Amino acid sequence: MHIKIALLAGDGIGPEVINQAVKVSDAIANKFNHTIEWKPALTGATAIDAVGDPYPEETHQICLDNLKKKKKRFTSPPPKKMDPTKTKYLDPPTKKK
Repeated sequence: MHIKIALLAGDGIGPEVINQAVKVSDAIANKFNHTIEWKPALTGATAIDAVGDPYPEETHQICLDNLKKKKKRFTSPPPKKMDPTKTKYLDPPTKKK
């Protein structure tokens, strides 16, 4: 499977954390023969310095594009209607003496 993911590092410790998360995610993807295409986008102080906006329209569009593609791919059918009388969680558990 090939997926595209928006990469929003932000600022502060965000870039350090994101870099490690990318390494872990790539390692897992490789193990299962998947590929991840990371699409970096500006956020936070980096975006303010670059374009004067903490969440630029280009970043928003990258996120929307990725969301549309993922939603198609990962959406599951709605659950079947459950009969509430046949669930073990209908009544709270009682204490045994």
